[in-house]
Amino acid sequence: MAISTKARRARPFYDGASYVAGDSVGYLLSQVMTSMRRQVEQAMTAHDLTASQWFPLWKLRREGPATAQELAREMDIDAGAMTRLIDRLAAKGLLQRLRSETDRRRVVLTLTAAGEAAADHVPQVLAEVNNAYLRDFSRDEWQQLKDLLRRM
Repeated sequence: MAISTKARRARPFYDGASYVAGDSVGYLLSQVMTSMRRQVEQAMTAHDLTASQWFPLWKLRREGPATAQELAREMDIDAGAMTRLIDRLAAKGLLQRLRSETDRRRVVLTLTAAGEAAADHVPQVLAEVNNAYLRDFSRDEWQQLKDLLRRM
C-alpha cells in the first residue's frame, strides 16, 4: 500500500542519533551561499565594490531612498557597522545623506550619479554568478529548485 503524501511529510528526515552535518539541508545551503558570495565579491572587485558595498547600492537603485536603519535591518548588521559602511560609500562619492523635507530628524540615503552607475553593474554580476552555478541544470531543474526553495 502506498504511503500518503501527508504520512511521508510527517516522518522526520533527520535523526539526532545518526545526524551528519554535511548532509543537512541547512549546511548545504550555507555552503552554496558562501561560495556564491565569494564569487560575487570577486566579480565586484572589477567595479571597485566589496561584498558589503554593492548590496546597499543595489537596494537604493531598485527601491529608492532609504534610511541607514532600513538598510542595516535588510543587511542584518548593527548600526555602527552600517554607519561605517555609509561613510565609506559617501567617501567614494557613491551615495549621499539628505535630511528629509518632511521630518528634519530623518536622514535618507540616496545614490549619486556615480552610485547609480556602480549599481547598474550589480544585476549583471549576480546573473553571471547564478548562471555559472546553474550551468549543469536544465530549465525544468532550475524551476524545480526555485519551487522547492520557496516551499521551504
